[in-house]
Amino acid sequence: MSLLHRSWFNLPAFQSRNYQLYFAGQSLSMIGNFMTQVAILWLIYRLTNSAQLLGLAGFLGQLPVFLLAPVSGILADRYSRRRLMLLLQIFGITVSIGLTVLTFLGWANLWILLVLSVLGGVLKGLDVPIRHAFVSDIVSPAEMSSAISLNYAFLNSARLIGPAIGGILIARMGAASCFLFDSVSYVPAILALSAMQITVKPKEPQANHPLKKLTEGFQYAYSVLPIRILLVLLASVSLINMSYATLLPVFAVETLAGGAETLGFLTASAASGSVIACLYLSFRRRSTGLDKLIAACPLTVGLGFVVFSFSHVFWISALALIVVGCGSTFQVAASNTVLQSIVEENKRGRVMSFYTMCFMGMAPFGNLLLGSLAQQIGAPNTLILGGGLCVLASCWFAQYLSVLTKAIQTEELSDQPV
Repeated sequence: MSLLHRSWFNLPAFQSRNYQLYFAGQSLSMIGNFMTQVAILWLIYRLTNSAQLLGLAGFLGQLPVFLLAPVSGILADRYSRRRLMLLLQIFGITVSIGLTVLTFLGWANLWILLVLSVLGGVLKGLDVPIRHAFVSDIVSPAEMSSAISLNYAFLNSARLIGPAIGGILIARMGAASCFLFDSVSYVPAILALSAMQITVKPKEPQANHPLKKLTEGFQYAYSVLPIRILLVLLASVSLINMSYATLLPVFAVETLAGGAETLGFLTASAASGSVIACLYLSFRRRSTGLDKLIAACPLTVGLGFVVFSFSHVFWISALALIVVGCGSTFQVAASNTVLQSIVEENKRGRVMSFYTMCFMGMAPFGNLLLGSLAQQIGAPNTLILGGGLCVLASCWFAQYLSVLTKAIQTEELSDQPV
């Protein structure tokens, strides 16, 4: 146990005191966030018994991520990222307390849940690009890869723990208990951010027009081929991968004849695969080999979806989602690492906002698409089609693999001491 403890805390990112604070503060908050997500989905499905309305709820909750990510990227390049994150944490705890009170009072109907989902989406849309760019403020370049992987590790550990606990709490104490935990979990995150000591980096002049800066960032991301192909692949796969969870209540109830606990453990299965991927990546110090990993992951994810769609046995479904979680997280975390290593510093916030749009921003459209298709052809057939799209995306990206390999090798050579 002591050897495991020493190995864990010898990870490169944990050499930074600021990152230790960040990790400690955000871990509990992430668990609360995922408990809230599973509770909202469960309440909506129980109120409506409609896969299409689940898709609509996911669409409305995630649309602000797509719309606000560019704005967040501009803010991240112009203002203190720590102060921005503190403001967003305060906004988040306010929304969470409101949801808790309304649910305890029995006023949480469909429309209130939809409105609060939208507010949660606004928080996420502003928070995620700033959060990704903030990593460069609290760790050195040599610690960057480890920090990014650890971010996904505790994010997906929260996806593993949060829904599992949430499912049990919903079944035994009601959804309001999940929302209460989420409200309390914001407190350590705010305290940790306040305790950090960060050297302020120079920001771009604020006289520049925001629309001009956004256009400049888009032109840069489009003109650099390795960045462009990474973002296109991420958007294609995320259209399905960031949205399939919307259909999990249907699989839990109709396919596997379960309830809230089954839903929680299905969600946790995908998260456990993600944790495995992140722990592997967190020990890496170099980007070499990530190009091939990124190319193979959509194929793995697509096949996992197909197996899950055909399964009527819980343990097979759980194993399939572990594969999906592992493959999708390898792709997302590796893409983040490569992008952060090749992007210019003064455009980092905007490029990470485009990354957020292609990663999380595809969720609203995927939710609407999958929910509508599931209503017409059934949830299993919908995910089979989605798995096929992931496989095709993998084949397309393989044609550009040499371009990405060259970009990674060039960047690693430039980082070596002369």
